[in-house]
Order: sequence, then structure tokens, then C-alpha cells
Amino acid sequence: MFDLNIPKLLVLAVIALIVFGPNELPKIASQAGKALRDLRRIAEGAKNDLREGLGPEFADFEIEDLNPKRFVQKHLFDDLNGNHADSRATAAAQAGRPRANGAPLAPGERAPYDTDAT
Repeated sequence: MFDLNIPKLLVLAVIALIVFGPNELPKIASQAGKALRDLRRIAEGAKNDLREGLGPEFADFEIEDLNPKRFVQKHLFDDLNGNHADSRATAAAQAGRPRANGAPLAPGERAPYDTDAT
């Protein structure tokens, strides 16, 4: 997001040293660290409150899943790669009929239509 690396951090440290001076910089760094700890504690409390408010039906809900990139990755790409098998795939495995990618079809399940193959 910010693309910080060692040279950029060193430049920021020199600027902070010039602006705040060597006497004030340790106090400001301490205050910044304390503020970050408090912010993390508040965020964790909010996550826990949200989980409690959602109830037991959403026990496996993760806040990170609200990130659109993570949502698409979890629900589309993992299913395509076979990392998260659903109940239909389990039933298909028991039926013993193969799919195009080698996974069996569930009873009554139709093979996907492939426009490139037809």
C-alpha cells in the first residue's frame, strides 16, 4: 500500500529527526507506538463484538473475507483448484462418475458446458 523500503524509512527518520529534534523524537515514537497498540486493541474488540453479535451461525466468519480480493480468491479460485470441496463434490466422489477435470459428478449433476470444446 505505502511501498516502504529501507531507504525510504531512513529518509523519513532523518526528516523526523530534523523536524522534532533529538530530544523530542523518542517521546513521539513512544506515543506513536502506544497509539498503534491502542488502535489494534480497539480493532480486535470491534471484531470480537461483531462476531458475538452475528451469533453462532457465523462462527466461521472471518472479517478478512469482506475484502473483495480475498472474497473472490476464496470463493472462486480455491473452488476451481479443488482446495475447498463442497458437499456436491463429496457426493460426486461417492457416485463415481468422472468430470472433465477428473472429479466425479454428483447424481443428477450435468457436466459443465464448454464453448471452446464444442
